[in-house]
Formats: sequence, C-alpha cells, structure tokens
Amino acid sequence: MTQVELQAGDAAEDAAAIEAARRAEPGRVGKLAARIAVPGIAFAAFIALWQWYVVAYQVPHYILPAPTQVLAALVTDWPILSSALEVTLGITFAALAAALVGGVALAILFVQWRWLELAFYPYAVVLQVTPIVAIAPLIIIYAPSTESVLLICAFIVAFFPILSNMTQGLKSTDHNLLNLFELYGASRWQALLHLRIPAALPYFTTGLRIGGGLALIGSVVAEFAAGSAGAQSGLAFRILEAGRRLNVPRLFAALLLITLTGIAIFALTSLVSHLLLRRWHESAIRREN
Repeated sequence: MTQVELQAGDAAEDAAAIEAARRAEPGRVGKLAARIAVPGIAFAAFIALWQWYVVAYQVPHYILPAPTQVLAALVTDWPILSSALEVTLGITFAALAAALVGGVALAILFVQWRWLELAFYPYAVVLQVTPIVAIAPLIIIYAPSTESVLLICAFIVAFFPILSNMTQGLKSTDHNLLNLFELYGASRWQALLHLRIPAALPYFTTGLRIGGGLALIGSVVAEFAAGSAGAQSGLAFRILEAGRRLNVPRLFAALLLITLTGIAIFALTSLVSHLLLRRWHESAIRREN
C-alpha cells in the first residue's frame, strides 16, 4: 500500500471519527438536559404538593407557610434579609480564605518537615472531632468581638478538611517521579513546586469543596451558639428572631437563602475544581469511549 493510500485511509478514519462524535453529541446534550430536567420536575412537584396541602387543609402560616407566602416574605423582608446575608457571606468567605491559606501552608510544612506533622497534626484532629458548639463558649470569653467569634468558629470547622486533603495529596506523589527529580539534582522546594503541588491539586479541590460548605455551616452554627444582634447579625439570628416572633414565613425565607448560598458555594468551588483539572486529570476530562 502506497503512502498516498495510507494518508487517504487515515483521513477517512478521521472523518468517520468526527462524524461519530457529531452523532453522539445530541445524546450527550439529551443526558445533560435530563440531569437538569428530572430534578427540576421533582422539585416543582414537591412545591405544588406543598402549596396544595397548605391551601386544602387551611394550615395556619405560623405552623407551615405556603410557598407563595415564603416568596412574599422574601420580597417584603429583603432589606433585612439581604443585610443579614451579606454578614453571613462575609464571615463564610473570610473563614474559607483563612482556612485555605492556613491549611495549604501547614500541609506544605508538614510534608517538608516530618517532625512538624508529628507534633501538630494530632491537635488539628482534636479540633476537628470536638463539636464547635462546645468550643464556642470558650471562644466567646477570649475573643474581642462577636464577629471574631464567628470567624474563628467557621475557620475551625473549615480548616481540617483542607489541611488533611492537602497533606494527603502532597504525600501521594509518585515516588518514581520524586526519584527522577532527585536524580536530576532538583531541590526539595523545586520538587514541591513542580511536582508535589500539581499532583496534589485533585486532593486540594476536594478539600476546597468540603471546606466551602463547612465554612457556611460553621458560621451559621457559631451564630446560633454565640448569638448576635443589630446591624451585624447574620441569617442565623434572623431565623432565631423570626421563630421567637412566630414569623414563620420569614424564617423559611432566611432558611431558603442559606440553602441557596450553600448551593452557590458548592457550584463555585466545583467550577474552580473543573478549571484546575479539566485539561489533565482523569476525573475531569471526557472519556473517548
């Protein structure tokens, strides 16, 4: 077979592969649409059933408000709820940023100096397994302000998943590649920068997704435990306030905002994970078969 015939055969195979990909594309689009539509339909059915139950059985709004009442409360009380949402978001993202910096930096130190891990990692485990509601009263005594109490509590909750995942990722680098770096005379910090950290990115993104949700949970739980009021109060205080006043529609509206915030944080951290891993890691690239 001549070279021209071989090239023609390769071109025909490439054209067939492109055509097969084009034919498979509607299937992928259909699967994506189904993944979005099925949960959406289930949620719409749940909301409709909820609305019907409240209206049909005339359930008082202070026991179970209808979805329309929750939406009306969200619109009517938006100035109050939006300011509380800003406070909760500020605490959450500040705690997450501190947990990222502290967790990644400490994980790097643990890997570079083994004795540091032996000395300090058990205390990180102690902080993780101790309920934050048990630590909060002590933090309230020593922290200078309520905002710092919330920030410290949220940081403690979000810190350990990032630390543990990053440490595990840095320690899971292929030993053959480490030996190759040593063979070519790379320093420990060069191996860290060019080999260990890139290899640990999947573990880091896992810790980021977990830590993002836990930072929100920590800020809300800390506000329940520590308490706050006034202009600097977050959504947790608004839930407590609405419950005491039997303003259940506002309570549900605040709870809805917390839920949507958690979903948005998970979506944001998942996007960051996809952007970091999409070109090379098996968990993010699309399979060809």
